[in-house]
Amino acid sequence: QVALSDGVHKVEFEHGTTTGKRVIRVDGKEIRRNDWLFRLLGKEHFIIGKHNCIINIDANSGFAYEYTLEIDGKPLQKFRENRSKISRTWTLKLDGEEYRIVLEKDTLDIWLNGKRIEADRDFADEGTETYFTITTAKANHDAVVKAVSTKHHRFGIYHSLIVDGTEIPEATE
Repeated sequence: QVALSDGVHKVEFEHGTTTGKRVIRVDGKEIRRNDWLFRLLGKEHFIIGKHNCIINIDANSGFAYEYTLEIDGKPLQKFRENRSKISRTWTLKLDGEEYRIVLEKDTLDIWLNGKRIEADRDFADEGTETYFTITTAKANHDAVVKAVSTKHHRFGIYHSLIVDGTEIPEATE
């Protein structure tokens, strides 16, 4: 599972250890296939959105193989750690529907269910407020992402999402 601004993507890799066959699927859709390769080891390059990805195939002991995923040149775990520093994610249910909201802290872009949306920004006494609307089949819901200084250099800025006056807890992805 790879969490990006446009959603959480499922990456699957199939490796035929006798034929060298390699199949990559992202979100259930086959994006690359090699049915016969003489090399059993190596790298497979592909793209998810604007992110460059590599699956490394290395020999382990005996006839076992080890597979690692790199995104933008970083191992998956390191990419996830960096991602948590540059974005904030919230998930909530409104009018019976699931919503995923992502704030990209470097660009201040807001993503709603995988689509970047327009938002209005205002400067407040202690930070910024980014206003947008979540439209469901039943109603429009007012939302604001507040960025407030913690006044402590170690902790930086605290980001919160408030929908219809209720603060939404941050998601753990």
